[in-house]
Amino acid sequence: MTSRQDVVFVVDSDLAVRQALKFVLEVEGFVVHLCASGLELAAHPDLPRADCLVIEDKMPLTNGRSVLDRLVEQGFQGPIILMTSHVTDSLRRRAVLAGVRHVLEKPFLNGALVDSIHEVLGHPAPSI
Repeated sequence: MTSRQDVVFVVDSDLAVRQALKFVLEVEGFVVHLCASGLELAAHPDLPRADCLVIEDKMPLTNGRSVLDRLVEQGFQGPIILMTSHVTDSLRRRAVLAGVRHVLEKPFLNGALVDSIHEVLGHPAPSI
């Protein structure tokens, strides 16, 4: 569990994925906000309170990298984790240049997302 309630935004166009991740992250003690698109994220009133963003790379209307560019323009400096169904070296390079801390391939294995969030927020590794 986290020592305080960190705020994590999950941005994914798939409702089932958003809901599943919300459940897992709330069990871990995070406050979770869900967004179906980058546009929804950019307009969310609680975005300034975000401690971490988890963003899907491939979404209808906009991709994760476009969302990242917009966030950087708006001055967001918190950690970002990019989710994708297909990791390539090119994607990793572009993501790192955009300030992404982790690129995770779906489906996640063995708590990879939770571990990554704890790491980027500077928490000790979760106990098993």
